[in-house]
Amino acid sequence: MGSTTAPWRHLLLNSLQANSHLRHSSYFQLATIGPNGQPANRTVVFRVFQDTTNKIQINTDCRSHKIEDLNHWPFAEICWYFTDSWEQFRINGAVDVIDGSNPDSMKLQQREKAWFDSSPKSRLQYLGPEPGLPSLDDQPIQVPSPLDPSAGPAEAFCLLLLDPDQVDYLNLKNNERISFSRKIVNEEISWSSEKVNP
Repeated sequence: MGSTTAPWRHLLLNSLQANSHLRHSSYFQLATIGPNGQPANRTVVFRVFQDTTNKIQINTDCRSHKIEDLNHWPFAEICWYFTDSWEQFRINGAVDVIDGSNPDSMKLQQREKAWFDSSPKSRLQYLGPEPGLPSLDDQPIQVPSPLDPSAGPAEAFCLLLLDPDQVDYLNLKNNERISFSRKIVNEEISWSSEKVNP
C-alpha cells in the first residue's frame, strides 16, 4: 500500500521542536475503550514515527490493561497538548499490537528494534512485577533482575503502532483549527484537510 507523508506530520514535528526544551512535550494521552464499554486514558511516551510512515510508535507492557482494551477494540485516540506553543493534536486510528507471539517476522524485527532503541532504564521496567496488581506492604519491593544489554526484548515488552486516520489540529494562539482525514483509493493513501471553526 502506497504511503505519503501526511500534511499534519510537519505541524507535529514543528511543535515537538518548538517545545523540545520542555521534557513533558514528548508525553501524550492515549485513550482506549475497554471490554466493559468504558473509556480508559493514560499518559504514554512518544518514541518515533515508525520508519518512513506516519505510524506513531508507543512502547508498553503487554500485561497492562491497555492491551486487553486494544485486543477487544483495536482503535485509540491520542490527545497531545504543547504548553509553550498552545497547540493541541487529537489523533485517532487503528493500533497494531506487536508482542513476542506475533507471527509476522517483519513486525518482530520492528519490536526488537524498538527494544534496543530504548534506554536500559526503560527496558528494566519490563522485568518488574505485573503492573496493576496489588502491592503488599509486608513484602519487600521486588528489584528487577539485572538486564543483559545484548539480550532481546523481554517477554512483557510490547510495541504499539498507531496508524492515524484522522487528526484534529488546534492552535489556540492564532485561533486556527484544521481537520485532516486519510483516504485510501486503489491502495494509495492520500490526506485531505479542511479549516474548521475552533
